[in-house]
Amino acid sequence: MAHEGLPLVTSADRDPGASGTGMPQAPEVTDRALYRLIAWLSPSYPVGAFSYSGGLEYAVEAGDVNDADALLAWITVIIAEGSGFCDAVLFAHAHRAVSAPDEAALRTVAELAAALSPSRERHLETTAQGRAFIDVTQATWPCAALDALVAAWSGPFAYPVAVASAAAGHGIALRPALLAYLHAVAANLVFAGVRVIPLGQTAGQRVVAALETVISGTVARALATPLDDVASSALRADLASLRHETQYTRLFRS
Repeated sequence: MAHEGLPLVTSADRDPGASGTGMPQAPEVTDRALYRLIAWLSPSYPVGAFSYSGGLEYAVEAGDVNDADALLAWITVIIAEGSGFCDAVLFAHAHRAVSAPDEAALRTVAELAAALSPSRERHLETTAQGRAFIDVTQATWPCAALDALVAAWSGPFAYPVAVASAAAGHGIALRPALLAYLHAVAANLVFAGVRVIPLGQTAGQRVVAALETVISGTVARALATPLDDVASSALRADLASLRHETQYTRLFRS
């Protein structure tokens, strides 16, 4: 199967005056690029994301999260300061390494991503989804970039590195790919909260809507963050993922 690059910037985008306003236009995501992002990050894509809560299930049991406002606050910290932000930085650097291409840089990002998980369950969550994403995508949307990732790193594959490599390999620009990835992460956490708090579907979607600015800001910060500066300060969420390992009754794997 041949795989062509997917240009995401039109000629008008490259010419600040082409729109007639004198203002540069936002990059246009092509139909094919958008379709692939929607497919890969859909709940129906078989990576098992619905099986994980990232420690949220324990936070609900402990009383830290008991309504929509608390769920929004919890996810905001994860996306802006916790594993979501770390994933975003790793995603950005993996995408750039594939686009370069730079095998050594890709190996460095993949190794760091596999080592950063704060708990056994979070490691299982990111690596199981990463491996599943690679397997399914190689079978349905194959590209040389995924083969290069497998060749560059023999260890477990973190989910953000796998998705970023596929996006770069299919010519999908970094910013929209990262925005879509973080939305999927946040939406999965909201889905978990709707189930275990429980919340109504409308309340859950209000949380998703409220996270728009948080996710956009996290994308901007991640794109400007050196790999050496990746760090998390969501200590309570990390502790929740550790406590979840011994939780008596569980719906989720993390």
